[in-house]
Amino acid sequence: MKRIVIGMSGATGATYGVQLIEALHAIEECETHLVISPWAEKTIALETKYTPQQVKRMVTFYHDYRNQGAPIASGSFGADGMIITPCSMKTLSSIAHGYADNLIGRAADVMLKERKRLILVPRETPLSEIHLENMLRLTRAGAIMAPPMPAFYNHPASLDDLVRHHVSRILDLIGIENSLTRRWGTAFVTGGEQAEVQNG
Repeated sequence: MKRIVIGMSGATGATYGVQLIEALHAIEECETHLVISPWAEKTIALETKYTPQQVKRMVTFYHDYRNQGAPIASGSFGADGMIITPCSMKTLSSIAHGYADNLIGRAADVMLKERKRLILVPRETPLSEIHLENMLRLTRAGAIMAPPMPAFYNHPASLDDLVRHHVSRILDLIGIENSLTRRWGTAFVTGGEQAEVQNG
């Protein structure tokens, strides 16, 4: 049984968090713990077909954003990892500087101090020097930056295809097998191109 913490902050891209939760909901051997910031509740309602209440019902446990006494605020809880998607620059900055003033920041701080997997899906463009420095600081502390970069080798036919591909990559990073997307391999190349890929 994997214990995965999911944080959703107020950046645009709520669909990444929602589709990740949908994918984890379909996995029996996975216990999910969700925290949604107040602004994330607004973007869920604005950008997806779900209400925040519907998203909360798809996880095993929901924790209030202000509840610093929640189990996931302690290293003794034993979560396997945490994913923050989407991750706003405000949330990223607070984690980078140890400013755990809410449960998303505190749970992420726990992942870093316990040397557990912390995956951030930052949503911002263009990136300022401050943003990049904060990302580098967190990467050096052990976090993984996984911005939503679309892949086109699998010929996506819809926006959902692009989102599903990135959700699949996030699940790979957290160690959960999945078949949400077509993967790179010989199915995408033919003839001489195939031989070139196989031979490196």
